Amino acid sequence: MRGERQMQNDKLGNGLKGRQVTMISIGGVIGAGLFVGSSNAIAAAGPAVLVAYVIAAAIVVLVMQMLGEMATARPDTGSFSSYADQAIGRWAGFSIGWLYWWFYVLVIAIEAIVAGNILGDWLGLPHAFTAFAISLVLIGSNSLSVGSFGTLEYWLSLFKVVSIVTFIVLGVLAIFGLMPGSSTSGISNLWANGGFAPKGNVAIVAALLTAMFSFQGSEVVTIAAAESRDPKANIKKAIRAVVWRLGLFYLGSMFVVVCLIPWNAPGLAQGSYQAVLNAMNIPWAPGIMSIVVLVAVTSCLNSAIYTASRMAYSLARRGDAPKAVSHTTAQGVPLLAVALTAGAALAALAANYLLPAEVFQFLLATSGALALLMYLVIAVTQLCMRRKLVALGKRLEVRMWLFPWLTLLTIAFIVGVFAVMAAFPGQRAELLSTLGLTGVLVAIGAYLQKRQPALSAQRAGLRLDEPANA
Repeated sequence: MRGERQMQNDKLGNGLKGRQVTMISIGGVIGAGLFVGSSNAIAAAGPAVLVAYVIAAAIVVLVMQMLGEMATARPDTGSFSSYADQAIGRWAGFSIGWLYWWFYVLVIAIEAIVAGNILGDWLGLPHAFTAFAISLVLIGSNSLSVGSFGTLEYWLSLFKVVSIVTFIVLGVLAIFGLMPGSSTSGISNLWANGGFAPKGNVAIVAALLTAMFSFQGSEVVTIAAAESRDPKANIKKAIRAVVWRLGLFYLGSMFVVVCLIPWNAPGLAQGSYQAVLNAMNIPWAPGIMSIVVLVAVTSCLNSAIYTASRMAYSLARRGDAPKAVSHTTAQGVPLLAVALTAGAALAALAANYLLPAEVFQFLLATSGALALLMYLVIAVTQLCMRRKLVALGKRLEVRMWLFPWLTLLTIAFIVGVFAVMAAFPGQRAELLSTLGLTGVLVAIGAYLQKRQPALSAQRAGLRLDEPANA
C-alpha cells in the first residue's frame, strides 16, 4: 500500500488539453527576441537577414523532426535528456538535462528583469520589486496544477499569435500602399541602401547566430505533451505545424520589417516592430509594443518555470537529482522541482540587482551556446536511437527524412556554427563558458555512470515496453 501511494506521489498529471498543447507549441517560438532582439540581426546583415532566418528555420525544422521521431516513439517529460540517456549514455542525459535546466533558470531571471522594468515604469515602483513580484505570482500559478499553467499559457500564447498576425496583415497592407496614413510602402528597402547584403555574406553568419537562438522554445511541446491525455497525437500535430509556424511568425514578419524600414534606420535601435508601427503612423506605437513585449516575456517566464521544473523532475526520476524532487502533489505537480527551480532563478535575479554586473553577465555566458548544443545532442541522439528502435521492431509514427544523411548534415552544420562562434571574439567567450560548464557536468555524469554501472546499463537498455517517466 505504501509503495502504491509512493508511485502515485511520483506521477505527473495529464491535465493539459490538446488545444493548450497546440497553443503552447505555437507560442513557444514567439518570444521577446522576435519583437525586440531581431533588430540586432537586421543591423548585422541588412535585408540579407532573411537568408539567415531561412537557414536557421530549416535547421530547427530538421531538429524538431528528429525530436518528433523519438518523442512519438516514447513520450517522456524528460524529452531529449531522457533520450540521450537511453541512446548515448547516462553521462549525456545527465549533462544535457542539467544544462537545459540551468538555461531555463537564467531565462526566468532574464524575462523577469524585462517584465519588471516595464511594470516598474508603468506603476512607478522599483524595478527589482516588480521583477520579484511577477516571478512569485507565476511560481505560485505553476505550483497549483498543470491545468493552471496550461490555461494561463494558452491565453498568453493566443495574444502573441494575434499580435504577430495583426502586425503582418498591417505590414502587407502598407507594402501594397493600402495602409491609410502610412509613410512607407513597397519593397525597395530590400536593395535601396547598399544592396541586399550591404555588409557582405560574412555578416549573414553573424545574423545566423542571433536567428538560431531566437528559435529556442520549439522543443518545449515535447515536454508539455507528456502531461496531456494523448501525447503522441499532440506531438505529431506540433511537429507537422512547425514549418508554417516558423515561416509565418518569423520569416513573414521579418520580411515586412526589412521591406518597410531601411536596415540602417536609427529607429531600429528601439525595436524593429516598433519602428514599423511608427512608420505606419500607428497611434501609441510605443505603448502597444510595451504591452506586447510584456505579454511575451510573461509567457516565456511562465513557460520557463514549467519547463525547468519538469526537467528537474525527470532528472530526479532517473536518479540524477535528489529523489524528493520527483515527488508530486495530489494534483500531479512536482512541487519540490518547482521550488528548486524557483530558488535558483530568484537567486540569479537577486544577483542582477545586488552584485556587480559582471557576475550576472558571467552567469549568462555559461548558457550562451546552449541552444546549439541542445540541437547537436538531439541530432546525435536520434542518429543512435534510430538503430535501437529499428532493432526492437518499433514502428515509427514520425520518421526523420532521408536518414541518416540529413541528420549527419545537421550535425556538420552545427559543428560549423560552433567553429564560427570560436572565430568571433564576442561569441568566443560565451562558447568557452558554455563548454566549460558542459565539461564539468559531463565529468560528473561519467563518474556517476562508472560508480553505478548496473543502473546506467539498465537505463541504456531502452526498454520501450515500459511506461515513460511522465
